[in-house]
Amino acid sequence: MKRAFRILSIALLAGAALAGWRFRGEISALFGRGLAAIEIGNRRNRPDPRANEIAKAEAERWRKDLAKRYRAAGDEASRREVVKEASVFLDSILPDLMTCWLGTPWDFNGTAEGPGEAPIACGYFVATVLRDAGFQVDRYQLARQPSQSILRTFVRRPAMTLRVGMKYEDFAKEIRSLPAGVWIVGLDTHVGFLVTRPDGFHFVHSSGSEPWCVVDETETRANVLRKSNYRVYGCLTSDPEVARRWIVGEKFDLPRS
Repeated sequence: MKRAFRILSIALLAGAALAGWRFRGEISALFGRGLAAIEIGNRRNRPDPRANEIAKAEAERWRKDLAKRYRAAGDEASRREVVKEASVFLDSILPDLMTCWLGTPWDFNGTAEGPGEAPIACGYFVATVLRDAGFQVDRYQLARQPSQSILRTFVRRPAMTLRVGMKYEDFAKEIRSLPAGVWIVGLDTHVGFLVTRPDGFHFVHSSGSEPWCVVDETETRANVLRKSNYRVYGCLTSDPEVARRWIVGEKFDLPRS
């Protein structure tokens, strides 16, 4: 119930973000310390289906409002402003949706539709959060792809960063230097989200290692991220084309190559 209330509060604050791009810095900082600031690795967290439904409804409501404004914009500059506001909103709503899944059990074949309903695999967790945020995706097809293909569905190849054999300390330093945003990260046999903020980053994923559930781990606790030899990542919320396609409801098809 508390988490649902907080999502409602943050949704109201989202209105301020959507009211004007000139407040972007202040709103981004506020959103970045919302529900996503909770350390999801704390095992006291539980799945919250009610909060998830509230967040889904807010995402769709704001997407439709932005789509209406985007279509009504009289010039390219005005459309760019709407796209920028969409990026701010996505940077807040995606971590909120992730948070609702905390504690949902992991299973290699898990395909849960909502938090706590059943186990969920890592790919299905990523695909379901994105679907619930309003991205037009085929959840089943997307979830079954290799991690790099999941990332490539949204992020252009030049915007992807691949690291193989990099020491975790060096990788973590690199991630800490990134701007605030929500990123998809693919590992050897795993996929999840990175949420970067000025004070550090969190790795949010459905973990096939202890505690075998959806967790949000800080840099020092992200053992799956630490142990992977292969890491590829790209930002969802910094790409104007991703935000534009989300606004207009354009389908994200799997990459052809």
